[in-house]
Amino acid sequence: MTGKCFVDTNVLLYSFDRREPQKCAAACALIRGLESDANLVVSSQVLQEFYVASTHPRKLALPAADADNVVQRLAAGTVVHVTPPMVVSAIHRHRADVLSFWDALIIESAIAGGCTTLYTEDLNNGQMYGPLRVVNPFD
Repeated sequence: MTGKCFVDTNVLLYSFDRREPQKCAAACALIRGLESDANLVVSSQVLQEFYVASTHPRKLALPAADADNVVQRLAAGTVVHVTPPMVVSAIHRHRADVLSFWDALIIESAIAGGCTTLYTEDLNNGQMYGPLRVVNPFD
């Protein structure tokens, strides 16, 4: 793996989802590889979404302490902090590209973080957003 890679919340969640063993294994391998190469990038949005979704009783239901440990580990790496100009850019991208606002903000965060790859299953595999290529790690 080369270059900085942004990992969306859904990929992080699958790395703990034992109900989806193939996706879990793929997500775990991807995250381990990116962490060992110091190429893993997330945003403050991803950290928040991960904690809320992973501890939700109808989703993964991770113990809060476990989710907190994951967030702390990720926060010790490269984190893009969402800024007001990024929010404005995401609004423009949301409207121009007909994306959800949250997906547009993920794209803006990945670009701001200097990433060349965005790992997610929420966008079209292979889609380019400027210098950023979307990759679905489960395809």
